[in-house]
Amino acid sequence: MKTTHKYLLIASLISLAVSAQARDLGPDEALKLRDSGTIQSFEKLNELALAQHPGGVIRETELENEWGRYVYQLEVVDAQGVEWDLELDATNGQILKNHQDD
Repeated sequence: MKTTHKYLLIASLISLAVSAQARDLGPDEALKLRDSGTIQSFEKLNELALAQHPGGVIRETELENEWGRYVYQLEVVDAQGVEWDLELDATNGQILKNHQDD
């Protein structure tokens, strides 16, 4: 096998492995996790996110399973119109990421 083909194969395998480790959860699965107590309620997670940016508004939310960890992702626009990307551990509400959107 030529060296170029080997590198392309390796790059493809790495890409597949990484994408397999993070997956979006649909509404039905998310509600089952909430109802079972595996993750916090979405209302509580939203409150925790908005506490970081008082007067802010949530634009988008998404629940993902990343490497076995449930991560709640939000896009928040603060009172000054600045966009923020937040990630919370959906099981306990810990803020994992809170940075200004580029």
